[in-house]
Amino acid sequence: MDILKIKAVVFDCDGVMFDTAVANRKYYDEVLKRFDKPALNEEQFVNIHMMTVINAIDYLFPEIDDLSTVYDSLKNIGYKKFIKHMRMEEGLKELLIKLKDNGYIRGIATNRTNTMEKVLKDFHLEDYFEVVVTAAKVEKPKPDPEQLLLIMEKFELKPDEILFIGDSDYDRQAAVSAKVRFAAFKNSELKADFNVESMDEIVTILQINQ
Repeated sequence: MDILKIKAVVFDCDGVMFDTAVANRKYYDEVLKRFDKPALNEEQFVNIHMMTVINAIDYLFPEIDDLSTVYDSLKNIGYKKFIKHMRMEEGLKELLIKLKDNGYIRGIATNRTNTMEKVLKDFHLEDYFEVVVTAAKVEKPKPDPEQLLLIMEKFELKPDEILFIGDSDYDRQAAVSAKVRFAAFKNSELKADFNVESMDEIVTILQINQ
């Protein structure tokens, strides 16, 4: 593997760029509460972490055929008030600056839908990425590779020129299907080209001068 071929570094959002555990749990617990359902158990929480909001609602409300009332509730609740519970990963902004200074394309491939723009704005990261691909911009979100393939096409990149950083099996599956390099973030159980525990390790992998 020639790591010096890498031209683009693509990040998943939840669990990589941000610790969203508290925010997401509070959000879905409020949705469930409105329908007199118990709060998320651990298995549910782990599973919805990988999903789009639509898939998560399908998963959490299997007994409801017409989910329109649940979607209406989602609109009323909104996610914006939960963003304050997100925590940016230590070293993320510094890594993004180093990537730019060294000529890398910086991207996001996330199963978030309509909240990513607000998240980037609130954390002052709007100008830190050349491309942001959410689930709303593709027909098939992760684990399908469409988001990564779209980035590849946009910048005329070959698979071995992309490093994708993710923390879930959906991320791994997308990377494998797109044939791109994959770094598993804070999840040693995932089979990956690299297993990393911090943003600093990405700098080391890419052999970027400090």
